[in-house]
Amino acid sequence: MSPPPPLALREELREKRFSTIWKRDLHDIFVDVAPYYDRANFVASLGLWNWFRSSFMATIPVAPDLRVLDVCAGTNAVGIALLKREPNLKVHAIDRSEAMQTVGRQRAEALGLHIDSTICDVHTIPFPDNYFDRVTLQYATRHLRVEEIFKEIRRVLKPGGSFHHCDMLRPGSPTVEKLYYGYLRSCLAITGLLFRSGTAAMNAKKYFIDALEMFYSADELSEVLRRQGFCDVSAKTLLAGMIGFHRAVKPQP
Repeated sequence: MSPPPPLALREELREKRFSTIWKRDLHDIFVDVAPYYDRANFVASLGLWNWFRSSFMATIPVAPDLRVLDVCAGTNAVGIALLKREPNLKVHAIDRSEAMQTVGRQRAEALGLHIDSTICDVHTIPFPDNYFDRVTLQYATRHLRVEEIFKEIRRVLKPGGSFHHCDMLRPGSPTVEKLYYGYLRSCLAITGLLFRSGTAAMNAKKYFIDALEMFYSADELSEVLRRQGFCDVSAKTLLAGMIGFHRAVKPQP
């Protein structure tokens, strides 16, 4: 386990190392895992998945008629949870994976909930400036060009609107980091066998660890948000920094 590259070089080196996987392999990985994604995460987290989600949801204030954009919405877990709290939200999901969004639409419809959906590359968000009151992004940033997507999110947020981010992070402690990666290697193998993952997902086990090793700690991600022009940046971590929630606001003019 080597230390991560300096913050100023992190994005350049992440893209250099992972761009081929991001462009070529992620589509097939998420086609593979879409049918069992939520169940696999519940097992891999030792049953803590719902706690992670409810803790994140508690950081997002909602009110009737707010426009919410859920970036990399996957199976619509965030949108569904928000609509259960406030049915009069206007929720739009974007994701590059049609397979994941198909599962997400089915889940929402089964609950009588409506979430608009767009399939696209999330690095170019197909909405005008200053459009959304809230933007959320959960468990996907490790697979994205971080500075680029944060810049787009800031663009589509209304002044005073808030961005709410959740992801697995690189723990600040080297000891915790070593134990964390050891556990992930084991659980990725076990869940892959348990859910009969296909070749694409099984071949991605090393990538998932490598992506975390080159990702950000909670403090580093806060700094990236500030560099992209957000204000009032705050962070909360769970499990010694393994999971992190960030809130950031688009400044008023």
